[in-house]
Amino acid sequence: MIMQVIFYIMMVAILLIIGTMLQRLFNGPTIFDRMNALGVIGADTILLLVLFGYIDRRPDMYVDIAISYAILGFIGSLIVAKFIGGKRI
Repeated sequence: MIMQVIFYIMMVAILLIIGTMLQRLFNGPTIFDRMNALGVIGADTILLLVLFGYIDRRPDMYVDIAISYAILGFIGSLIVAKFIGGKRI
């Protein structure tokens, strides 16, 4: 019971962090601030998925979804970085 309360508090804290990163994403002065915000939002979303899995008492299913999301986020970051950095390898 007390662990679920702790998980809920952690989820609220992570949602607050995502909110501040959304502000940085939309108002960031440079593209690097925006890319950093996207990375933090992706990592925090993975944490939210895992925490929700523990609250739902099925962490195995949610960890699989979180790993898939992490792989897609990494590939997306590589594509955006290549687009920003130019066409050279």
